[in-house]
Amino acid sequence: MRPVIAASSPVFLTVAVCTAQVLAQLGAFTFFALLPTFFQEWDLSHSEAGILNGIIFGAYALSVPLVVPLTDRLDPRRIYICAVGLTTCSHLGMAFMADGFWDGFLFRALAGIGWGGTYMVGLKALADLIEGPAQSRAVAFHAASIGIGGSLSFVLAGWAADIISWQAAFQLSAAGSFLALLVMAFLVPGRQPQAPDDHGWLAAFLRAFRNKSAIAYSLGYCVHTWEMFTLRSWVVTFLVFTAAQGDGQVNFLIPTTVAMLMELTGTAASVIGNEFAIRVGRRRWILTVMLASMVLGAIVGFSAGAGYGAAATVCLLYNMLIYADSSSLTAGAVGTAEPGRRGATLAVHGMLGYSGGFVGPLLLGVIMDLLGGETVMNWGVAFAHVSVIMVIGPLAIKLLRPGGLPGDLG
Repeated sequence: MRPVIAASSPVFLTVAVCTAQVLAQLGAFTFFALLPTFFQEWDLSHSEAGILNGIIFGAYALSVPLVVPLTDRLDPRRIYICAVGLTTCSHLGMAFMADGFWDGFLFRALAGIGWGGTYMVGLKALADLIEGPAQSRAVAFHAASIGIGGSLSFVLAGWAADIISWQAAFQLSAAGSFLALLVMAFLVPGRQPQAPDDHGWLAAFLRAFRNKSAIAYSLGYCVHTWEMFTLRSWVVTFLVFTAAQGDGQVNFLIPTTVAMLMELTGTAASVIGNEFAIRVGRRRWILTVMLASMVLGAIVGFSAGAGYGAAATVCLLYNMLIYADSSSLTAGAVGTAEPGRRGATLAVHGMLGYSGGFVGPLLLGVIMDLLGGETVMNWGVAFAHVSVIMVIGPLAIKLLRPGGLPGDLG
């Protein structure tokens, strides 16, 4: 499939790929936004909700080692088109077929596989088309596009469910994914990569594990994603609980709107954070952000006892800190990948990252059930587990000492 426009401008290419990613992400967090509804509709326990929250990331983590290394040998754009088509089907399945835990598990897993063939694959397609110092900023804007799509996902899901039904929210998600397919097919040029000189994708994948610099960033990304998706997955349910501690009415923005603002402010923090990493040093910036987020992570759950406004504010601030090193970590892995093995390096990066994204939301749900359900204390303990896990990130950066990127000043 040949695109109608094959412009070579880095700005055009960045805008086209990022537009596709925004559209593809319109259904990324629909389930998270509607989780309080599914507790009632499907009679879920917190552990079951945690599984459904996390399985999309578990399926992602399992699929990327198989899918993303192929981008070193095949045109990543073609892989993207197939994957975003699967994403469209998964949303349609949720809209028209899902009626309980196991249906949800199946279609959420399919969405995770589709995500595995769009997020890092789209990034690989963009990184292959833009080289040099401009690449770091293109990666940052790519991460921002994911955040913008995610923010819209929260608010559109809440709007569609309130006005029509939760099924309509997934229909809207499917429409976004299909439009992403069209954008990638007709506006982004293909590029056949030169295969690396090795014995196959498995050899390239294993070799990527020996790249200490990229692995340091990827280990940091693992706990970063653990933290990010734990908050994303549970924030609407947490804020609904917090509102119920008073008179049941929120005193300003509703939970799905807070979640949308989290994504938007987080997106800005991600792009700005990468600029700080360029200027003050990538390692120094990542360490500073991680240590600060560990402090807020230890108190965010307990903020439910301070009222809805306080809890929403803490969630917004915590989310901005989480995002502040997101682009810096991914750009670090991309920029320190060996030539010809960028796809394999991104596969390792995505697998480690989204393994954390699977375990974090699940573990929070299990902790809540083990502690006996939703109380301020239990939310505090459940969220605080993330601060303990986050220790891995600073240790990886300090011990492996990853390199900087072209254009970094610090």
